[in-house]
Amino acid sequence: MLVNNENMLKKGIYLDNAATTCVDERVIQSMVPGFTQIYGNASSLHHFGTQAKELMENSRATIARCIGAEINEVYFTSSGTESNNWALKSIAKANRHKGRHIIVSTIEHDCILNTCNWLTDEGFFVTYLPVDSDGMVDIFALKQSINPKTILVSVMHANNEIGTIEPIMEISRICKENLVYFHSDACQSFGKIPVDVDNMGIDLLTINSHKIYGPKGIGALYIRKGVNIVPLLHGGGQEAGLRSSTENIPAIVGFARAAELCLHEMNHEAARLTFLREKLVQVLQSEYQSFYINGHPELRLPGHLSFSFHGLEGETIRLLLLLDEMGICVSAGSACSSNDKSHNTSHVLQAIGLNPLEARGAIRVSMGRFTTENDVEVFIHSLRGVLNSLTSIFSTNSNFCG
Repeated sequence: MLVNNENMLKKGIYLDNAATTCVDERVIQSMVPGFTQIYGNASSLHHFGTQAKELMENSRATIARCIGAEINEVYFTSSGTESNNWALKSIAKANRHKGRHIIVSTIEHDCILNTCNWLTDEGFFVTYLPVDSDGMVDIFALKQSINPKTILVSVMHANNEIGTIEPIMEISRICKENLVYFHSDACQSFGKIPVDVDNMGIDLLTINSHKIYGPKGIGALYIRKGVNIVPLLHGGGQEAGLRSSTENIPAIVGFARAAELCLHEMNHEAARLTFLREKLVQVLQSEYQSFYINGHPELRLPGHLSFSFHGLEGETIRLLLLLDEMGICVSAGSACSSNDKSHNTSHVLQAIGLNPLEARGAIRVSMGRFTTENDVEVFIHSLRGVLNSLTSIFSTNSNFCG
């Protein structure tokens, strides 16, 4: 198909929604009163404060409904990173009299893995669960790893780099049978696929706003009633004494509105994004014999596709930069990992069995609410041109193209 992409490339095509999303105009409008009218401190007793608190509690109730929780089980934080740090560090501290063993998967977000490194220095023992070639956690390894000293298991709901959706309900069942707390990082899945903490059997859940068309700088931690946890931040006693800091009312309101919109539009949006993803897969499979998917081919987030080309893994960064020059934004994996200069291979791709070269060569396309079918067609057209201009330094395989 011949694509007229001149106008599209003038404004740019953004296909990196797994890194962050633009803020929906409807969300922006919901936040305005919190900046200009209801701007009081929610802890103040005067009417400016009580109005702000009412706005905050209404937003908390909205978030709670979106995940099937009770309103007093949702605690606002500054980010998914803070929520993950809080969950692991504070559960460890509060329950270390029971044991010092924690279990996480090998493909967790860097904030989980780096927190585990810190906990190891503090005297805790961490088991890292392997995953299969699709990125699915090894359930047998989990059963073998849990012991009487295990206090927490943390496995993400869906992986940020490869999009694989984990068997959360099976993991939670094993944790419940062994009286072990279960935490899940749902920053990538929340708002895209159903998340219900009761049905999924989750004790602690991390979510955030900027992956669902809400503002940056706001997240939440769900803590099931009765979970033994202590504060990570100490101060004025906000968030029922568990998370001190003056609440960011505009961001909280925007977070709730973004979550509400995602829940309302989820079924239609998931179907639309799955269609766009599969259209991209079909074209790439038909045109390039060297094309392969990273992660589970079916049990993955609707608009998420991680893929590579055999023989071109070493050219991925150049490929991404050439696409960027054309106004098309995709990524090589996690945006956060690009800040780590100590390595340039993906721990996630290595965990699913790729060698160090292959683990540098993924292209992540993550579509979102504002991605159109024409965007995908322009991307395909542009990718063809870029691939034709590249000469692999690792392979002269004449079967690169189908």
